[in-house]
Amino acid sequence: MKQPKAPPVVSDINVTPMVDVMLVLLIIFMVITPMLSKGVQVNKVKTHNDIKMQEADREDAVMISITRDGHIYLSPGNLMMQANDLPGKVKDLQQNRSDKTVYIQADARARFSSVTDVMDALRTVGVDQIGLITEDVKDKRHVSSVM
Repeated sequence: MKQPKAPPVVSDINVTPMVDVMLVLLIIFMVITPMLSKGVQVNKVKTHNDIKMQEADREDAVMISITRDGHIYLSPGNLMMQANDLPGKVKDLQQNRSDKTVYIQADARARFSSVTDVMDALRTVGVDQIGLITEDVKDKRHVSSVM
């Protein structure tokens, strides 16, 4: 009677589990990455003498983004809303905070009236500390001066 033989030993590396794990990690990062961005992406106004505001980068900072077409988004949460709905939401967000600053980032081509509407709405609830988020000009060779 013949004894059954064991299959030969496979010396190749089985990469299937590794590929499965990598695909799951890729999907997780693809889903989470958009949630990590603070506010809506806008083309900020370029300035020459900006002041760094590290507090604006915090996760719980109150950030209002105004897009080119006038849409207003409130973060944390990236909620789209109207300017007249802002005071109540901002007041709720600032209730237990030591830093009462509200940061506004507006698109460079947004209408100025949209920005002033937001600022007026914030002033109605007593917000007196407003930070305007801008972007520093990288190339300072094209600075024009008026004499």
